[in-house]
Amino acid sequence: MKINSVLKVKHVAWASAALLAIILLIVVTHSAAKSSTPSSPLAMVEIAVAEQRDVPIYGEWIGTLTGQVNADVKAQVTGYLLTRNYKEGSFVHKGQVLFEIDPRTFQAALDQSKGQLDQAQAQLIHAEAQLATADANQLKSQLDVEKYAPLAKVDAVSKQDFDNASQTNLANKAQVRAAEAAIASANAQIRTNQAAVETAAINLSFTRVVSPIDGIAGIAHAQVGDLVSTTSDALTTVSTLDPIRDYFTVSEQEYLALQKRFSDSGVDHWKLQLILADGTTYPQEGQFYFVDRQVNQNTGAIQLAALFPNPDNVLRPGQYGKVRAVTRVQQNALLIPQAAVNEQQGSYLVAVVDKDNHVNMRPVQVGERTGTMWVIQGGLKAGDRVVVEGQQNLKPGMTVQTKPFKSNVE
Repeated sequence: MKINSVLKVKHVAWASAALLAIILLIVVTHSAAKSSTPSSPLAMVEIAVAEQRDVPIYGEWIGTLTGQVNADVKAQVTGYLLTRNYKEGSFVHKGQVLFEIDPRTFQAALDQSKGQLDQAQAQLIHAEAQLATADANQLKSQLDVEKYAPLAKVDAVSKQDFDNASQTNLANKAQVRAAEAAIASANAQIRTNQAAVETAAINLSFTRVVSPIDGIAGIAHAQVGDLVSTTSDALTTVSTLDPIRDYFTVSEQEYLALQKRFSDSGVDHWKLQLILADGTTYPQEGQFYFVDRQVNQNTGAIQLAALFPNPDNVLRPGQYGKVRAVTRVQQNALLIPQAAVNEQQGSYLVAVVDKDNHVNMRPVQVGERTGTMWVIQGGLKAGDRVVVEGQQNLKPGMTVQTKPFKSNVE
């Protein structure tokens, strides 16, 4: 019994020692596993340094393109449209026939006017012949009167012969006056008929509707077979597109500031950029053309116009054409990339990384934008490092890894 008790005690001791060894092994293994797990990596952000330099400040205004000249091509006579002789949207030359109106009525009117003119000219020839005969007869009768007058005083001829000669002379003078009146009437009729011929010829020429200018011809608003007249809408419109005009409006305050800037600087022309509807910048630079004579009292804005070269006629009237131009140069402006600025409920925040790579969020006051940069008017100083990429999930006090920001914009 005593031996069994001793063995039982030893067995319990061994079991306790084994359990303790297992527990120690688990603890050591857990500690080793914990110590072997790597720590979470620091967030990687791209930073840019706030820089200070002189920058141009741009203004942008919404504009609309239109032709330098937009000529409405209208019918000037009434008739049925026979043909359309141009390709819509193509370039046409001054004097090129665009449409033809049925000319038969106008050709008939011209032929009739010419016939009436020929008749009047024949009447003139007949009247001139009558005048020549009347002049000859009047001259003969006048000589007879002059011959009989002294003879009648001495009774060398009878009074009856002298009276007959005088009456014949008076009749011949009346015939001369009648022939002269006939000539005047014939000349007046000729002038009237000549005007009628000229009018008929002009109307006939109007049946060939031509382009008044060199330019791009638009869509035809009348089709073959339509009855057109002087009261009809334009058959089409032809526009000169090189250069093309861009109308845009500026506020009265902007206009006064621009006027002062250019008068003070002595700049004689204002170079402009054209931003198209897809956001691209038109490669050709434009120039200021004119300013309207008055400010619109309803809007407080004034209209300006710019001209842009358009050698390939790529730009067309009616296109959106935002105008962009330098309005002033800001000296020693503090700049950071626009992507570094976060707008939150009307305020602007920037994530700034200090020399120990700790993050702090700083409110800033922003000014104008220039290119991809933003002018900062307060809250930063030159040399501050701001986060441009990787702002997501950043919190004040975090430690981050940094690398320089590289812009894709040239």
